[in-house]
Amino acid sequence: MIVKTKKYKLESGTYIKLALKNVLKQQWWVFLIALAICAGYLWIPNIWWFIGTGIALVLYILFWLIQFAGVTQLDQTKMLFEKLSYEINSQQVLIKLNARQGMPIKWDQIKRANVSKKHFLLIVNKAQLIHLPYKIFNNDNDRKFVESILKRKGFVK
Repeated sequence: MIVKTKKYKLESGTYIKLALKNVLKQQWWVFLIALAICAGYLWIPNIWWFIGTGIALVLYILFWLIQFAGVTQLDQTKMLFEKLSYEINSQQVLIKLNARQGMPIKWDQIKRANVSKKHFLLIVNKAQLIHLPYKIFNNDNDRKFVESILKRKGFVK
């Protein structure tokens, strides 16, 4: 069975939010380092431990925010922010620009997948995400089929 979706344009703001959330979830250990630096207050009591750590965390988040905002401006990634349709089957996800142009992504290229109440998020790498909101599926059976593929491939439980 092949699931064909409606055309969908990923907005740059949505992409930045999803990508930043993904990186912060993936690199959760950075906050443990910040906590360890703040623990320096126990060694030398000074408010600058907290101020310095806060500044470092803000700069870290700003770094990733700028990276993802830059991705939306690159010529190489402009295709990700155009109206695309998708054909999903058990072998691959075919991203189609039009009837003749498309790019297949095999399931083994996808690192992780997240299922939320509103969308599927397929993570290829830190900068490449495939966002599939439920509204682009033609019916509920298509959405359930994609979810069953994700379960079979071991991306969700």
